Amino acid sequence: MNISVLGCGRWGSFHSWYANHIGHVVTLWGRESSANLKRLKKTRQNDYLTLPPEVTLTSDLARAVKTADMCVISIKAQEFRSLARQLNSYKAIRKKPLLLCMKGLEIGTGQTLTAVGREELGSDVPLAVWVGPGHVQDFIRGLPNCMVIASDNIELTRLLVKQLTSPLIRFYYGHDLLGTEIGAAAKNVMGIAAGMLDGLGYGSLKGALMARGTSELSRLIEAMGGCKMTVYGLSHLGDYEATLFSAYSNNRRFGENFITHAPFSKLAEGVYTAEALIALSRKYGVELPISRTVYDITHDHKDPRKCLETLFLRSVKDE
Repeated sequence: MNISVLGCGRWGSFHSWYANHIGHVVTLWGRESSANLKRLKKTRQNDYLTLPPEVTLTSDLARAVKTADMCVISIKAQEFRSLARQLNSYKAIRKKPLLLCMKGLEIGTGQTLTAVGREELGSDVPLAVWVGPGHVQDFIRGLPNCMVIASDNIELTRLLVKQLTSPLIRFYYGHDLLGTEIGAAAKNVMGIAAGMLDGLGYGSLKGALMARGTSELSRLIEAMGGCKMTVYGLSHLGDYEATLFSAYSNNRRFGENFITHAPFSKLAEGVYTAEALIALSRKYGVELPISRTVYDITHDHKDPRKCLETLFLRSVKDE
């Protein structure tokens, strides 16, 4: 299969490496101005991996779309609508599966990324998501993991799982697209909260964070029309080890560095997702105490220690 990966950051470069690793013909696209693409063209390397010479690098989006049987999209979640509008101008995109590998919700609308894609590309474009636990650094070392591919078309899901599964990544079928997307996005917010607990020396509270985080998000997913049990699968709870505990987790590291005032230059999608979740909380009338606390700290600059101690140590709740 010819696979074009759109986006050449940490995960986009990995998806290219992985697709080539399991035998596909791969094109990796990035914008002409992208420092990541320039570095890859010059050295075939970034901070995480070395791309094999078989992977074609290009800044020509039309070419990348035209030559693909499937497009894997791995960019910043907040940039997806803009890219989707670009893709909409290419007739070749219409019947190609688009596999979204970002974990986020759109600020302002609170929409899932597949909902954004349908608005911009039409309801007939085959859309799916690839989410779940794992870090590039571990995969490159040959450490296996389980992930999930979800769509609202089981035949599409089966096709993508068949094409992408390998001894390195075992894919599960996701039947609840909405719950999968909400859970995958929201786990980044929980990652920030975990990092803040680490920064305050309260890492022992991560068990409470896990229990209460899954509970509040299950209520939101149910209110939105999804299956509340999806949050306990690979897209959310199954991703907690990689997000709440790993040294490689950008969201956890952001939260910890936020508390310790250490510089942090990596992308932490959970900052944007917290804002989107607060909008959904209002819209659906569901309280999201942990998401609200992260939002209050990162956006409204409230005192982290006071907010987190109130959330976990002072409030009296039924379990």
